[in-house]
Amino acid sequence: MQQHWWQSATVYQIYPRSFQDSNGDGIGDIPGIISRLDYLAALGVDALWLSPVYKSPNADNGYDIADYQAIDPAYGTMADMDQLIAQAARHGMKIIMDLVVNHTSDEHPWFVSARQDPRSSTHNYYVWANAVNGHVPNELTSGFIGGSAWQYEKQADQYFLHLFSEKQVDLNWQNPELRRAIYQMMNFWIDKGIEGFRMDVVDMLAKEPLKKILVNGPHLHEYLHEMNRQTWRDRDFLTVGEAWSASPEDALQYSDERREELSMIFQFGHLWADRRVGGEKWEQRPLDVAQLKQALSACQTKMANHGWNSLFWNNHDLPRVVSRFGATGKYRELSAKMLAMTLHGLKGTPFIYQGEEIGMTDCPVTTIDQVNDVEARTIYRQLRAQGEDDRAAIKKINVFNRDNARTPMQWNQTSQAGFTTGQPWLAVNSNYLTINATMAQANQQSLWWTYQRLIALRKQSPVLQQGDFAELVAVPTPVFAYTRTWQQDQWLICSNFSGEQVIVDLPKRAAKLIMSNYRDYPAQLGRIKLRPYEAFMLALC
Repeated sequence: MQQHWWQSATVYQIYPRSFQDSNGDGIGDIPGIISRLDYLAALGVDALWLSPVYKSPNADNGYDIADYQAIDPAYGTMADMDQLIAQAARHGMKIIMDLVVNHTSDEHPWFVSARQDPRSSTHNYYVWANAVNGHVPNELTSGFIGGSAWQYEKQADQYFLHLFSEKQVDLNWQNPELRRAIYQMMNFWIDKGIEGFRMDVVDMLAKEPLKKILVNGPHLHEYLHEMNRQTWRDRDFLTVGEAWSASPEDALQYSDERREELSMIFQFGHLWADRRVGGEKWEQRPLDVAQLKQALSACQTKMANHGWNSLFWNNHDLPRVVSRFGATGKYRELSAKMLAMTLHGLKGTPFIYQGEEIGMTDCPVTTIDQVNDVEARTIYRQLRAQGEDDRAAIKKINVFNRDNARTPMQWNQTSQAGFTTGQPWLAVNSNYLTINATMAQANQQSLWWTYQRLIALRKQSPVLQQGDFAELVAVPTPVFAYTRTWQQDQWLICSNFSGEQVIVDLPKRAAKLIMSNYRDYPAQLGRIKLRPYEAFMLALC
């Protein structure tokens, strides 16, 4: 199999609105990103995935695009974008754009024309349906705002589909003209010099809503293969699709290089390990480490010979992992290092979300007025309507509120954590005085340096890039232990997901330290006592 650049790379996700403000308006922007390229280069990352910076009314913070080939003025200009691509390249980093083509904003010219005139050339770019017995076409609901996913448009005398908010109108991928327009837009960005796309809700593109098929539609892989051929086919180009519905078997379909579809997908099986399936949305349960290990191992095993894995704990839609699977008190750094080593020891392409490298934590709110996230506000309204009091509703949304990941980047101890000289669009977490990038870089034992070493290791080590994975199953439940083997080299990665000591029996082998989160480590394996959140990466002799 051909070795691709992204198989030894680490990708860093930037949420531009919260990364760095350059002009004091409280909103992060592209010039702000450019000003932090030295920091990102020092960390060692190879590519920057930008959440959307396209022109948008920001009903969902840019995931509602009004013009794919324009930069939103809040973030800068197209000249700024061109400069970012060029400056990132000079720092040895590639730019990955967020591609949101399941839906557009209702303010996109395509939809403005489509809703005004059913004879418009773009009317069938969207999903329309006639009333059924004078009512909505069926009972599909909107995930973001509740209620029907169908909105009546008087001028068209039809309903249009919006599976998210009513300002995010679903595109009709069955229309070949729509697909051609999208491919043309993608090639516009490829020609500008970007080197990858992250594809929002890619498993929903081939939906057939009148049949109530919302994910994994019958033509999905046909469309992705066509997209590949019409855009990046002859390039060494990174493509990663978001697919909440995907199993490891599905992931192989998307990423098997023989199928010519995507490089990889984000699959979320491991992130259900603390969610109560079938209960209320965002309902939490204690972390099931056995389920977490099973999900991670299944992905490694299924794509052992073909396909490729994405490796991630965090993104803009998820709580901070140290608050979720680690600890935020005295074990914050130890547990965050454990989580980093656990993930970065696996086979695949690691994705780091901004602030993960310094151990940023969730930021609970006390009132709904402090919440920006459209989905969290909907959940709050629904909980209150079901009879929950305000305090109980706030407690529940604090767990998975997407704003947890979107608070501004904590750069230093100055006002507003160095993110802005103005009033930030979302409040800065008050713990920035002790958790910030400047302090982390100054301390060679910090989490930041753990991430830097892990990133460098992946660049240098065939074991991490291509080594075979094997889980050690005869260990206590809180322990995740596995080996990576490449030719004559074998590494052991062992992590304790518990805040308590755990006794574990490991292969009786001499070992050489690669990395650990405690200053001492077991040079001779066998029966050992793992300390709270202990993790190490050893070369077996």
